[in-house]
Amino acid sequence: MIQAIFYKEWIKTRWYWLLATLFMIGITGYSMLRIGRTIAIQGIDHLWVVMVQKDAIFIDLLQFVPLLIGILLAAVQFFPEMQRKCLKLTLHLPYSQKKMVMSMLAYGVLALVTCFAMSFIMMGVYLPQHFTSELVQRVLLSAAPWFLAGFASYLLVSWICLEPTWKRRVLNLIIAALIFRVYFLAPGAEAYNSFLPCLTLYTLLAASLSWISVVRFKAGKQD
Repeated sequence: MIQAIFYKEWIKTRWYWLLATLFMIGITGYSMLRIGRTIAIQGIDHLWVVMVQKDAIFIDLLQFVPLLIGILLAAVQFFPEMQRKCLKLTLHLPYSQKKMVMSMLAYGVLALVTCFAMSFIMMGVYLPQHFTSELVQRVLLSAAPWFLAGFASYLLVSWICLEPTWKRRVLNLIIAALIFRVYFLAPGAEAYNSFLPCLTLYTLLAASLSWISVVRFKAGKQD
């Protein structure tokens, strides 16, 4: 059954996933080209000094990209399902409803993992050619909260889309916006290092919110 659920979700989101992955590759590639151009014009020594003294990481273009990709994936995956009343049919399948909803969310998380991994692979290949391992680690750890924000945005917007009433959707949207802010409070390099484990845990716990919306849907809540 899980394979069938994954296939159904893949059919719904495959074109968006492809475009999102290509966009992520393009933005990451452009960021790497900017670093290369800066090195060519000002020299690698200047770049190292700026990174160490000013906490620059030179991939700022990526900051809100994972957030946007996560939001749109949830909208593409769940909003049409609610508009066409398909969720009711899905919940009547001979399978645990909670496992079904969690499987749908797991598909989305895995889709984001593959998309975001492209960016990390590109940075992991390109950056060590110019920077020490310590500086590469600084860049990747500084970017980690942005990518966690991508997962959080997917899970929270899924929660919003699955909510059956518009009044509660607006409330959920306000709560989600406040939560998103947490991922961008500290702009400095590696500012979230000590908080990353907790931030990761809170992000994963956001998956449970969608089940609350499904329970309300099953109870017949509507505007």
